[in-house]
Amino acid sequence: MEILQLLSERGDLAHLTLFLWASSSTSLLLWALKELVSGARKLDAFLEEVAHLNKVLRDDEWP
Repeated sequence: MEILQLLSERGDLAHLTLFLWASSSTSLLLWALKELVSGARKLDAFLEEVAHLNKVLRDDEWP
């Protein structure tokens, strides 16, 4: 809190606001990228299971 008081006394509220905006934007970007990677992994696992199922069903076909 001392930092906030020092910044407000010096009149650097614009810099504080910019820092908070940049920090929150960066955090949101990192969270979104983490979710995208997680979704890609889940899709990859699903497609591997579909490929495995296709192989099993293909092997069980009548000659």
